[in-house]
Amino acid sequence: MKKPISLNAFTLAALLLLGSSLTACTAFNDVKTNLSESIFGAEPANPPVELEDIKSSYETRVAWSTDVGEAGRYTYAPVLADNMIYAVNAEGSVMQLSADNGKILWRTELDEAISSSAGIGGGLVLAGTNKGHLFALNMNGKKLWSAILSSEIQGQPRYYDGTVIVRTSDHHIYGIDAADGRRKWVYERATPSLSLKNQAGIVVDGGAIYAGFPGGKLVAIRADNGKLLWEATVAQPKGVTEIERIADITSLPFVDGAFVYVVAYQGKVAGVDRQRGQIAWSRDISSYVGLTVDNSKIYLSHTIGSVYSLDNSNGKTFWRQGNLGYRHLTVPLPLSNVVAVGDLEGYIHLLSQDDGSFVGRIQLGSKPIMSLVAGTNNQFLAQSRDGHIYAVTYK
Repeated sequence: MKKPISLNAFTLAALLLLGSSLTACTAFNDVKTNLSESIFGAEPANPPVELEDIKSSYETRVAWSTDVGEAGRYTYAPVLADNMIYAVNAEGSVMQLSADNGKILWRTELDEAISSSAGIGGGLVLAGTNKGHLFALNMNGKKLWSAILSSEIQGQPRYYDGTVIVRTSDHHIYGIDAADGRRKWVYERATPSLSLKNQAGIVVDGGAIYAGFPGGKLVAIRADNGKLLWEATVAQPKGVTEIERIADITSLPFVDGAFVYVVAYQGKVAGVDRQRGQIAWSRDISSYVGLTVDNSKIYLSHTIGSVYSLDNSNGKTFWRQGNLGYRHLTVPLPLSNVVAVGDLEGYIHLLSQDDGSFVGRIQLGSKPIMSLVAGTNNQFLAQSRDGHIYAVTYK
């Protein structure tokens, strides 16, 4: 039986540029040679748009930075809880840092490459590995238990009402007893023959788990037993070849009020009714990294580099910032009056929430920014692919 093939977004873009002259054999050979590359692991198909000088309305500076270790082919986001930061690296380290100064307070080695971000909940610090091991530590970094799952763990482990919920790369979602690591339930989906390589995780809210899958599918399942509540088709595959027809949801859904918002690569952005799973609205916008919602506005990083602000009630565009093309942007982070977004050259761009114009910029080294996380007191966290976490202030 053939193993399923997984593409990263840049590999896919390069293949699509070859058009109809690309034979199936050549396409699949190229895909196989790039299986191990992460989203930042290959040279981009197009060079990043050069940045123009801007007039800054905000002063930005680095309050502190700490090297927590490289990410390798994985994508991590730091977790902030009770003035502590939890982080991991590809070498197998789980760490607790002080949010005041970035000092590492403890470090625990798992002796396996960590493939998930850290998760926090129920007095546990959680991390998953590329060998399918889920580890639970106490808040002092002591190992409590581990569980063996079916494949590499993706995204961020979540805690809900005594259950640790985690997703694996073979499209399984597990409910694990938070007390001892015993498996409670598992939700399984068939693995498609061709899909984008990604590290999409899950979102848990109000007793329901929301997750996106290949083929533009969004599902809601019960957190207590893993039973399917509903399934919605956000994006229908289009095109002639299998590659052109990929319409995978490769990013996290975002829950806001009565709706869950989601976007597919080569597909659509949509607002979905949480209770019934019916699509309230959708429009053609593609994203690999995802979206966020704040104050009735959706902020979205388009696949080729534009940042959009959309009305969350109907998807209409408030504004579009199109001068960040091919810069491999992070998910936008709404802050007070601004939206922050990171890029592949280590820049953080601040955009006005009113019209999307540039109002600030800072460069944090030269390596790609993986993620941005809101902090407190006009501060946010940024983690770069070379392993640095930065606390950035703006005023």
